[in-house]
Amino acid sequence: MRKSMSVVAGMVVLAALLPACRHNNLHSVEERKMTVGLVQKEIRVGMSQAEVIAALGSPNIVSRDNKGKEAYIYDRIATEASYRDSSSSVGGGASVAGGGMPAGNVLLLGTVSGSGSHSRGKGQSATTQKTLTVVIRFDTAGMVESFSYHSSTF
Repeated sequence: MRKSMSVVAGMVVLAALLPACRHNNLHSVEERKMTVGLVQKEIRVGMSQAEVIAALGSPNIVSRDNKGKEAYIYDRIATEASYRDSSSSVGGGASVAGGGMPAGNVLLLGTVSGSGSHSRGKGQSATTQKTLTVVIRFDTAGMVESFSYHSSTF
């Protein structure tokens, strides 16, 4: 029980410190939450470059072909990790992570290490990576001519 409480306390401290790590030059919320659904909903042939940036944020890559047509490329990668602690349960078998917090997905922004036994095997963990690449091609007047996207999960 003491170990579970120290893990919970560590997670609370980490959650409190994450907002302090925020840098003023982080990308907009729209960029971090880009999904295929957002692209399908917001992007239309005939939109201006400014409208595309307002909808999706700044692209990762901007290129221009030999006819002067630009293309915006948005390339997003996310890693999600989930952990289920098999030594703790609440009610009718609902699992908890960290001995007191509900199990769920965590976006990995770096490496978090601890001395608890969780890394040695009392629970189950899973990691999923997701990618989304969006290519938006503009005509010579700067209006959306076509767009395509590719999404994968592994």
